[in-house]
Amino acid sequence: MRFMIILKSDQNTEAGVMPTEQELTDMGNYNEELVKVGVMLAGEGLQPSFKGARVRFSGGNRTVTDGPFSETKELIAGFWLIQVKSLDEAVEWVKRVPISADQETEIEIRQVFEAEDFGDEYTPELREQEDRLRAQSELNQQ
Repeated sequence: MRFMIILKSDQNTEAGVMPTEQELTDMGNYNEELVKVGVMLAGEGLQPSFKGARVRFSGGNRTVTDGPFSETKELIAGFWLIQVKSLDEAVEWVKRVPISADQETEIEIRQVFEAEDFGDEYTPELREQEDRLRAQSELNQQ
């Protein structure tokens, strides 16, 4: 099972406050542990929303809104993509994220859809297309 672990933004991340050396070290050690046991598939921090944009789709219209965005607690500061056996295991890993005692944040855990979740609608042709795209994407990253 794959899960996306979503680290929510706060006032500091949205203000562009960079982590301390100790925070970077702690997070690096945590990420290294995830990699060593074969759990982490990807993980990145995200720039503040003032460096981003949103595109709203309404019928045939596309409306672009530049950041920053006001609802800080609804924004994402970073993510991990992990592969574990269960939601319970994902929760156990998230409990170990090095968040300092004086920081208040929220981390969301969401399971990623797998091919079999789509049932008969996911035809062999669509599966082949997905496999081909994943393989090409991996080649592009090398």
